[in-house]
Amino acid sequence: MAVASLSACSYVPTIITPYKIDIVQGNVVTREQAQALKPGMSRAEVRDILGSPLLSSVFHADRWDYVFTFRRQGQEPQQRKLTAFFKGETLERFEGDELPSEVEFVASLDARRKFGKVPPLQATEAQLKSFQDKNTPLAPEPTPPAPSPDTVYPPLESSGAAR
Repeated sequence: MAVASLSACSYVPTIITPYKIDIVQGNVVTREQAQALKPGMSRAEVRDILGSPLLSSVFHADRWDYVFTFRRQGQEPQQRKLTAFFKGETLERFEGDELPSEVEFVASLDARRKFGKVPPLQATEAQLKSFQDKNTPLAPEPTPPAPSPDTVYPPLESSGAAR
């Protein structure tokens, strides 16, 4: 029965492939972030620039690993790594792959983009004003008037019943 109903269709796809979502894992570290690192920085300063490390081991307490992978259907996976080495509480050195700039990274994420044109990464003053105008909070609802002191309410419990 199913074969008969399929034969009535004028178009039957020959290859059916499931949709696979893009998988982003790890810490994105850009060239600008790596350039901001300087030997002698504290662990807190490194964390402020790069974020929390993806890998930090009890056995390698003086080493933080920042690993990033990006998998998209039909494309080779991207993988990058940056390792920060500490001596005590200060950054001694760091090593890593060739990192993309922020603009290059954003362009690599957009599969629909064919000409390499990168969207602006900052809003203009007019865009900020428009956003602010659209997102102004509504006026709070007026609070109901408080009851007058002359209002008498019935007691919550009956006073004549013994328990």
